Amino acid sequence: MAEEDAHWRLWLAAAQQGDRRAYAALLSAALPWLRRRARARWPQSNAADIEDIVQETLLALHRSLHLYEPPRPVAPFLFGIMKLRGADVRRQRHRHAAHETVLDDLPVTSSALTAYPQLEATIDRATMRAAVRRLSPRDREVLDMLKLQEMSLHQASAASGLSVTALKVRTFRAIHRLRRVMGVGDAE
Repeated sequence: MAEEDAHWRLWLAAAQQGDRRAYAALLSAALPWLRRRARARWPQSNAADIEDIVQETLLALHRSLHLYEPPRPVAPFLFGIMKLRGADVRRQRHRHAAHETVLDDLPVTSSALTAYPQLEATIDRATMRAAVRRLSPRDREVLDMLKLQEMSLHQASAASGLSVTALKVRTFRAIHRLRRVMGVGDAE
């Protein structure tokens, strides 16, 4: 931990006494050091995770200012905070990763976006057709283009003359109304 600047101890001690300039100087000097240390400690982490670890470390430092003992080096103090906060961030990412689906590369018609696959698989096709017939022509048109013909948003936009955003809104509302007509789920 010899990377520590000699001023860090003075700045952190002054920050404990309420010196905002000293605190700002410490944060400014320690930020690149924290980023380097986080990348070295967790080389498999992406840039966003590293930045989250660093930001969480800075927040924890702010809450833990009173725990620093002025004659001691600052780098081990910061590194200890970073190890704990980094472990928390990585644990949280790991827990949530099992329940997340990356949507960037999925088409709008992807079955990965289905909230209740078992329920939707058991709905009788005849019931579905009857419910769709009860929708307005506008709702039927948008559902036909995007869900039955499996057009992309851009293709459906060109065919309907609607913007992509308007098409998304209309699709959401049409599905909401279809669910209500069918008495499925939490449609109000």
